[in-house]
Order: sequence, then C-alpha cells, then structure tokens
Amino acid sequence: VVPIGGAGLIAGIALAVKHLRPDVRIVGVEPARCASYSAALAAGHPVRVHAEPTLADGLAGPEGGARSCEIARTRVDEVVSVDEDAIALAILRLAEMEKGVVEGAGAAPLAAMLDGRLPSLRGRRVALVLCGGNIDPLVFSRVVEHGLAVDGRLVKFTAIISDRPGGLADLAATLAKA
Repeated sequence: VVPIGGAGLIAGIALAVKHLRPDVRIVGVEPARCASYSAALAAGHPVRVHAEPTLADGLAGPEGGARSCEIARTRVDEVVSVDEDAIALAILRLAEMEKGVVEGAGAAPLAAMLDGRLPSLRGRRVALVLCGGNIDPLVFSRVVEHGLAVDGRLVKFTAIISDRPGGLADLAATLAKA
C-alpha cells in the first residue's frame, strides 16, 4: 500500500515489485483533496486538477507525470482516497503506537487501512510504505490535537458563564454530572 501523488514513487515500487512478484497487489492511496492520479486514470492521461490544501501536501501535485502515470497504470491494482480526518488519525496512531513521526503523505497508507478503505486486504499480509518525516513541529502538534478530536479523546467547547460568585462552580458541577 503506497502513497500516490504524481505517481513517481508508486511507479518505481510497482515496477520493481511486479518484476519480482507479479502476484503481489499494489494499492495506491491519494488524498481526497487532490486526487490527481484518479483523474489521470479516468482521462487516460495526466490532467491538471484543483488541489485543495491537505495534510498530505507531499501528494498534492495537481498533475502527475506522463511516464510515471503510464508505468503505474499497468501495474497498480487499486487506488483509494482518504480524507483529512483519516490522515490526522494515522499520524497520531504512528506517533503513539510506533513512536514515529511521519508526514501526512507518508501516513496515507495507514489512513486507508484504519478508515476501512481496503477491505480486500483483510486477513492478508500487507506492507505499508510509510515515508517522509518532513512535518513542521507546529503542524505536527495541530495534527495530533485534531487526531485526538477525531478519536473522541479531546473535546473543545465554549461556554458563557455568569460573572457572579459560584458561576464557574455551577459549570464544573454540570460538567461533572455529564
């Protein structure tokens, strides 16, 4: 399971793997906010797509390479897309469970697995290409916070309370009851 943007990485991996083991399935994962490879598949050639901001900015090229797309087209067996919440949760899981820091592009394969996008791989031996640690520390902290929210472990809210004695205590009591 390989991240896919402009198709260079997946084309190289697929070319090598299919040469050695033609039976191995190659799956590409792209961000839903910039599905340039899927657009190229549909058109039969690379096309320019509108790229929205994404945590997987390394995959957000608006147009794939002609040669890479052609190599990948004949060797990639499936392509799925993942949304921002799935990418954030994958980055969080990698940090918490594997003690690894991976940028959004590199976390896309795990995002697809965690989000249930690849049911055909259930029960099979799977390799995820988790590449790239080029994530800004401030962005990383925001992504971790967003991942915690997606996972239901962090909730933020705003409350207006009375500026009279006991106002904060009333709010705390209400929260304690909940």
